[in-house]
Amino acid sequence: MGVMDWFKQGTSEMMVARPDGAKAQVVWKHPDPTIPTMSQLTVEADEVALFFRDGKVVGTLKPGRHTLDTSNIPFFSNLVDSFTGGNVLISEVFFVNTREHVGARFGGRIGHVEDPKSGVPVETLVHGEFSFRVVDPERLVVGLVGMGRAESFTVKSWLKEQVLKVMRDRVAETLVKRKWPLLDVTSGAYTEELEQEVLAGLDAHVSPYGLTIVRLGNFVVGMDEDDAEHLKTLYRDAAYLRTVGGVANYQRFAAGKAYMGAGEGMAAGAMGGGGEGGGGGGNLAAGASLGIGLGMAQMLIRDNQGGETLAPVTAGVVCGACQTSVAPGKFCSQCGGSLKPPVAASPLACGGCGEAMAPDAKFCPSCGQSRG
Repeated sequence: MGVMDWFKQGTSEMMVARPDGAKAQVVWKHPDPTIPTMSQLTVEADEVALFFRDGKVVGTLKPGRHTLDTSNIPFFSNLVDSFTGGNVLISEVFFVNTREHVGARFGGRIGHVEDPKSGVPVETLVHGEFSFRVVDPERLVVGLVGMGRAESFTVKSWLKEQVLKVMRDRVAETLVKRKWPLLDVTSGAYTEELEQEVLAGLDAHVSPYGLTIVRLGNFVVGMDEDDAEHLKTLYRDAAYLRTVGGVANYQRFAAGKAYMGAGEGMAAGAMGGGGEGGGGGGNLAAGASLGIGLGMAQMLIRDNQGGETLAPVTAGVVCGACQTSVAPGKFCSQCGGSLKPPVAASPLACGGCGEAMAPDAKFCPSCGQSRG
């Protein structure tokens, strides 16, 4: 058998197909550009085969088993190498997967978005998965992958960047325009609406490369944990105000609440410094401090309402004898005891009337009693 006869016999037995280990690749390039005629080329049901010569697409084969012969595939005549007597095709063959690819993950920051219900800026985040499909294999190879050895992760990595870019823009824009409360958004109440907005925005970015984003899966818009807790607290306070018929402007309540907290802090400080064991002087100072805070809160709310008082706030004092909170005065309205704080024994106070004395005084300047 001559060399040419052996070569012709060998060509009839050659098989060209994508190997099993490469079937998950979006694009796979056949390693050998010289393919004997009469070879058997197999294109799987979820792919197409592209034939390139001199940097141009010569033809495409759809799924099925094909005998590489110019008699049944006319465009092969442009691939035949005359040097071998027409027995070899010179072509770069790309197998492009056209099925839907799922499980591509993405995630990142959207940025600060103002919550329309409270007016508070909140740090928003997004994460999820998406699926994509090749709709124009020629555009993908020529426009994005290139003529070198293709790697699927480069296609997925590029798509992730496009998804996240459009996600930031479309989600932030939609939240601002539609004024959806952010806690409702993060609960998943508007997931379908946001998905439609994002998919519509993505088409303009990926379609020039022969790709389409089919759907978003496990798509979640979230927020920073601290911001979420702060927002929930504001919502609870606002709900309480609506329940009791409070102010229409939430900022007034928040400011008043801050002053009330300041009053409580002063009261706590007075209790700690008024004598151990909870003496009457400490209780009296604590009650006065708390009353100041309540009064400041009431005054603030009244001023913001144009002089109208929303609810009476009574500032009181604590009786040192019966420990009852009563209106300020000289005597307790409950037990009749004196509301004047008891005088603690001190080297600088008169033992008779309690007035302050100079360190070197021998007699009280107020009552004349000897210091003793």
